Amino acid sequence: MTSVYNYTLRELEDFFISIDEKKYRAHQLYDFLYHQKITTFSEVTTFSYDLINKINDYLTIDRLKIIDKQETIDTVKYLFELNDGHKIETVLMRHNYGNSICISTQVGCNMGCLFCESGRLKKVRDLEPAEMVLQILMIQRELNEHITHVVIMGIGEPFDNYDNVIKFIKIINDNKGLNIGARRITVSTCGLISQIEAFMNEPFQVNLAISLHSAIDNVRSKLMPVNKVYNISKIIEIIKQYIKKTNRRVTFEYIMLYDINDSEDDALALVKLLKGINCYVNLIPYNETSNLDYKKSSKERILAFYDILKKNKINVTIRREFGTTINAACGQLRSKY
Repeated sequence: MTSVYNYTLRELEDFFISIDEKKYRAHQLYDFLYHQKITTFSEVTTFSYDLINKINDYLTIDRLKIIDKQETIDTVKYLFELNDGHKIETVLMRHNYGNSICISTQVGCNMGCLFCESGRLKKVRDLEPAEMVLQILMIQRELNEHITHVVIMGIGEPFDNYDNVIKFIKIINDNKGLNIGARRITVSTCGLISQIEAFMNEPFQVNLAISLHSAIDNVRSKLMPVNKVYNISKIIEIIKQYIKKTNRRVTFEYIMLYDINDSEDDALALVKLLKGINCYVNLIPYNETSNLDYKKSSKERILAFYDILKKNKINVTIRREFGTTINAACGQLRSKY
């Protein structure tokens, strides 16, 4: 038995053929799953009783259990329990352009970034595509609100669960499924080179973001152990190949940490690194956790950093802060349990 949400539309067509049914049944079921948001197969009014019983022998319609929920005006943080009892987080952020959801891809994370609460809780297992899809569906059902943008940036390193993440993207991007446009989907990675190389050959225009957080190798290595394997020069080399191949702009994420990566020298190093690359930098005010070694940069330092990049013609934004009062930092709510 497997979750029906693990299936792409093509795979579901093959499933119906395998049980001696017409493949158009897959399109009917997809409509009920993703547009009418059924919770049992018996709600599929176009299926006979016998067909429903046949499907129930092979497939399940799963749910996630909401363990905790914290919210502000523009942010809702969910703690979900999976069927095996493990817990993951999902964050809904309300923007003036729509509702964005930040999903998790793993239970825990092996990247070990020191400033990240998720990295302090080691990876237990990968999430299945269904468990990613359900993060969206559960929130849509619970709030009765449409999700317009998806950021794959929650607990876990997405490219450490590459195949499942790619299948998840195909499911939510399908116009018969959740119909979320590729350009409204962003995948964030700390820089797994071979997976970035594979990603540039995928047949969709999903946005790529790199968690950089320093343009200086020894600083980045202290913050992100993965830099000892995939250092900054290797990341920049593969990103240049990615841009040449896809003709798509890349985002570099840069969490602003007080007295660690927020000086004028840090800003000038970033300018030197990114000069001439088709990219933009997203400066992220740090959402402080129980780890007292890291503090949020002051507003003055963030603005000074921003000005240096801007004056040197680096496209840059300062990300609006979400959920600073509700344990919205990645892994923060889960760590309480």
